[in-house]
Amino acid sequence: MEVNPPKQEHLLALKVMRLTKPTLFTNIPVTCEDRDLPGDLFNQLMKDDPSTVNGAETLMLGEMLTLPQNFGNIFLGETFSSYISVHNDSNQIVKDILVKADLQTSSQRLNLSASNATVAELKSDCCIDDVIHHEVKEIGTHILVCAVSYTTQSGEKMYFRKFFKFQVLKPLDVKTKFYNAETDEVFLEAQIQNITTSPMFMEKVSLEPSMMYNVVELNTVKQVGEGVSTFGSRTYLQPMDTRQYLYCLKPKQEFAEKAGIIKGVTVIGKLDIVWKTNLGERGRLQTSQLQRMAPGYGDVRLSLEAIPDTVNLEEPFHITCKITNCSSERTMDLVLEMCNTNSIHWCGVSGRQLGKLNPSSSLYLALTLLSSVQGLQSVSGLRLTDTFLKRTYEYDDIAQVCVVSSTIQVES
Repeated sequence: MEVNPPKQEHLLALKVMRLTKPTLFTNIPVTCEDRDLPGDLFNQLMKDDPSTVNGAETLMLGEMLTLPQNFGNIFLGETFSSYISVHNDSNQIVKDILVKADLQTSSQRLNLSASNATVAELKSDCCIDDVIHHEVKEIGTHILVCAVSYTTQSGEKMYFRKFFKFQVLKPLDVKTKFYNAETDEVFLEAQIQNITTSPMFMEKVSLEPSMMYNVVELNTVKQVGEGVSTFGSRTYLQPMDTRQYLYCLKPKQEFAEKAGIIKGVTVIGKLDIVWKTNLGERGRLQTSQLQRMAPGYGDVRLSLEAIPDTVNLEEPFHITCKITNCSSERTMDLVLEMCNTNSIHWCGVSGRQLGKLNPSSSLYLALTLLSSVQGLQSVSGLRLTDTFLKRTYEYDDIAQVCVVSSTIQVES
């Protein structure tokens, strides 16, 4: 009868521990009123407890630190640190020791060992220590594979390995919205939600624009000549709370003049988010390139470059329009017509020739209007006709202007 030989015990022992910062000690306060049966006993016990805060014994949060009792959570963007120790438990010298640590993710296998050199020998009751660090960049299951190979005194080559599985969770939920302005500006609203179970200190949330844009952050207000965050001086984000950040992207001058190029740009940039948790543990996330839906302007685009906010009743005011040929191939011959409405009247010659407009080119028009009705009035009634194709483009509700009585002084 065949008998399986007993499994040989290894001479080396492997220990792997995750390195994390300690946490503040928490306790459950037990108290009562003086007229209750225990009297002042519970209160005195809390005062004598060395883990409580003097003068604030009823707070759950103590002033002592406690070491982690479990593996804890690991979030995307944080740095995973681990301590690896190989100890010689035997009474003999072990030679040619090689310790290797790999991290297996769903898409790749990474070597995290600080050194791949072989240790010549390891005496009895001695150990080999190594600390590995890795910035976590993937969500899902991760497996830390620690392999140890060595040679015994008798020349026998030995090998064993251990697996440590852990999950990487998502710390933030990021949603974006785009708003395309008539002036080729793009406004980005980023909604960032803390989906962890602990508060976060938002150290930095910035937008790195693509090569065609400059970015202006709209998350500060001017106070005493300095920019102050709209979220206050302490930018903490509580669990499940959401914060909205706003950015304005303006096309660079060399691209703004090329209408055919800038209107088709979909890549805007990427968000860079840096935060700290607990006792200063740092995390960082950078989104992939954010993309917007390119606005459809048609063949001819009309945009307002300048218009007053408030005007006087029955007094002429001036606006400046920009007309762009969005076609990349066809030249247009345009005629401008101005149609009066019940409240807005155009001052000037209607039906005048604007001349030829080359592909992806623009021209500026200074126009004069007059309002006969008070209140918020809509500027409408512009018509552009391309004489080559006999096609007319109508532009209504271009903008709004506030019309007040001429007896009221309009602030400039």
